[in-house]
Amino acid sequence: MKIIRAKDYYDMSRKAANIISAQVIMKPNCVLGLATGGTPVGTYKQLVEWYNKGDIDFSEVTTVNLDEYRGLPKEHPESYWSFMHRNLFDHVNIRPEAINLPDGTNMDADAECARYDAVIHNVGGVDLQLLGIGNDGHIGFNEPNEAFELGTHCVDLKEETIEANKRFFDGNADLVPKQAYTMGIKTIMQARKVLMVANGKGKADIVKKAFFGPVTPEVPASILQMHPDFILVGDEEALSEI
Repeated sequence: MKIIRAKDYYDMSRKAANIISAQVIMKPNCVLGLATGGTPVGTYKQLVEWYNKGDIDFSEVTTVNLDEYRGLPKEHPESYWSFMHRNLFDHVNIRPEAINLPDGTNMDADAECARYDAVIHNVGGVDLQLLGIGNDGHIGFNEPNEAFELGTHCVDLKEETIEANKRFFDGNADLVPKQAYTMGIKTIMQARKVLMVANGKGKADIVKKAFFGPVTPEVPASILQMHPDFILVGDEEALSEI
């Protein structure tokens, strides 16, 4: 495990984007596992900036996203498909056919999970997986549980997660989907490199618990202590308790 301390959110975003950029430069046809949420937005913004300067080329890159809300059409402004297009895909030269997310409109959970696991397998697995971390230690939508979920699966979102995400739905928790499709812990752990971004004082406690406490499915991110190439990039506030 490697921990990189950044001064602030901008510095964290730049350092994380630098690691992703290096991956693309070293292997132009790499598979990037991507995450949504507030924390990675600055990282995507930096990648777009470097793309516009001609420093990075996405023309051979394939992407697989961590998760998607179940029941939201992809054109919904709060779908993760929309989020990714708004923050990254619409601004770089990635091929549309190389973009992969779970299909939230497929209500057959078993079929969709099997399909998405096959997609990840068929592209050769993930070279670099980008993650954030939830206040309860969830990664993707892998919530605290009695066991680590392995493959792509459908989850019932916890009240805390719904509460945290309601800001994206006009502050109305009733509008937040109650289920999501997410990559499993095994899939994340099989990524050749895992990069996590964390910022703000609100993440300090869970960062300490996840990476300096016991490995337990009650703190899903703690499993990353076992990953052979895991990098945590955090700002001073997020790393203040370690």
